[in-house]
Amino acid sequence: MITIGLTGSIAMGKSEVSRIFSERGIPVFDSDQEVHALYDSDEGVALLSPLVPKAIIDGKIHRPSLSKIVLQDPDLLNRLEILVHSEIAKRRLAFQHTAESQGHEIIVFDIPLLFEKQLEKTVDVTIVVSAPQQLQMKRAMARPGMTEDKLNRILARQMPDAEKRKRADYVIENDGTLSDLKSRTLGVLSQIIK
Repeated sequence: MITIGLTGSIAMGKSEVSRIFSERGIPVFDSDQEVHALYDSDEGVALLSPLVPKAIIDGKIHRPSLSKIVLQDPDLLNRLEILVHSEIAKRRLAFQHTAESQGHEIIVFDIPLLFEKQLEKTVDVTIVVSAPQQLQMKRAMARPGMTEDKLNRILARQMPDAEKRKRADYVIENDGTLSDLKSRTLGVLSQIIK
């Protein structure tokens, strides 16, 4: 089985590339979705409540409160990430075992912080989705609730695009149409399969 680590900074088009892989019948593990699922579960509440009790409202993790709390305490954010990443790693492994038992030959792990968390060592191949900075900023600012301050905080936690490109086995340029992106993605996929 070939494991692909897919990454890219905010608003580069990583989710779109994930969707293209899914359409080809390739199982995709979406780390962000898994974190949201964890936060929405009783398991997530049990995991996080000892660390951030004020973020638990009506028996659920209240994301806006959690966000506010961790922004004021970087050390707490690090401790929280260790807990959450450890849980997501278990889910990633379970996902891989399931896909393997179903006979899949390729799977994709969509991991925003693939290089930042040194997770490239856990996959066979890495792909970075990239776009020109101006286009990235335009796409990011078009997202609901996005502000310049919030975008700058997100970017500060992400490795610069140029560094990701250097580390990646493959780079998919997302500076054209969706049709261009699809053809580039499938081109990279065929190279990996070879």
